[in-house]
Amino acid sequence: MTQLAELPHTVPAADPAANSGAVRTAGRPRIIGVGTAVPAFSYTQEELLDIFQITDQRVRSVFLNSAIDRRFLNLPPERDDGTRRDETQGELLAKHRTQGIEMGVRALQACLKDADADLDDVAYLCCVTSTGFLTPGLSALLIRELGLDVHTSRLDVVGMGCNAGLNGLTAVSGWAEAHPGKLAVMLCIEACSAAYAFDGTMRTSVVNSLFGDGSAAVAVLADDTGPRGGPTVLKFASCIMPDAIDAMRFDWDDDHGKFSFFLDREVPYVVGAHAELVVDRLLAGTSLRRSDIAHWLIHSGGKKVIDSVMVNLGLTRWDVRHTSGVLRDYGNLSSGSFLFSYAALAEEAVVRPGDHGVLMTMGPGSTIETALVQWR
Repeated sequence: MTQLAELPHTVPAADPAANSGAVRTAGRPRIIGVGTAVPAFSYTQEELLDIFQITDQRVRSVFLNSAIDRRFLNLPPERDDGTRRDETQGELLAKHRTQGIEMGVRALQACLKDADADLDDVAYLCCVTSTGFLTPGLSALLIRELGLDVHTSRLDVVGMGCNAGLNGLTAVSGWAEAHPGKLAVMLCIEACSAAYAFDGTMRTSVVNSLFGDGSAAVAVLADDTGPRGGPTVLKFASCIMPDAIDAMRFDWDDDHGKFSFFLDREVPYVVGAHAELVVDRLLAGTSLRRSDIAHWLIHSGGKKVIDSVMVNLGLTRWDVRHTSGVLRDYGNLSSGSFLFSYAALAEEAVVRPGDHGVLMTMGPGSTIETALVQWR
């Protein structure tokens, strides 16, 4: 099943762009700032294998052939003998809350600084997470923590997985366009170490070798005035693969007495096989071809996922350099991964006015989410 979501503005019949298939940018929401945050401690894959005393060569191979150099993590507490003890589900949930709020605050503050905005400017806050469940959610906790206006509108996107950053951006962009001049912020908070189960099996090792902790925020504004730049969000397209609904899941593990994440080994190939379909749908009606896209910001889902998407879309290593760089330096950061890539592109300062970009995230469902943006 495929689904296309385009923001409300349409090109007027009198507009010359109507015949060219161009997408109107006037009055649409723009990304005007981004910020990221990670925990204080990071570890190489070799260090993690040593810390958890993993000697199984199959498991070690998964860690050491992951294309990941280092990840930022909040590891379980140490025992007196220096080994790490198993955390209860209650302790993991507490980690999700405390570490999530701490990272979220720093990412939001960095984002507002980048957007030349203040906390008082935030009118809408969308928090995205899949590493724990809280009621009230992270949005309410952060509004209290930061002293945001009590009239701040909010949304929590919980449990959608690695694709959820673009699901959240869809909501944030729609709200911003409905409230011109008011600042909307999406905040992805993923304390992935709060969703780990350790038992030395291949099932848990695939997950434990891949994910890292991190938070990323993006500020969105629909306002044609002022000097602030940033790409305009033009449209979205989605594709869900119901036949692969069990390929990625976060469910209860009776053996461990906690929630545990599962990744099927076929996930990269399922995602890759559908990447072309959803991107072509995203570009339909715009007169753009894939070769016209200057910047590709793809979720750092893993080495095989990146390779599969790259092959199926005909991309080069240069096209996915930021995605691969995020995987190398942080691991899979779940919903916020693509924003770490966006921040790296912004720092690189190679974007030219008029450039188009495609944002792509993948996750449980199995689902691919995409967005088309254009820098002005």
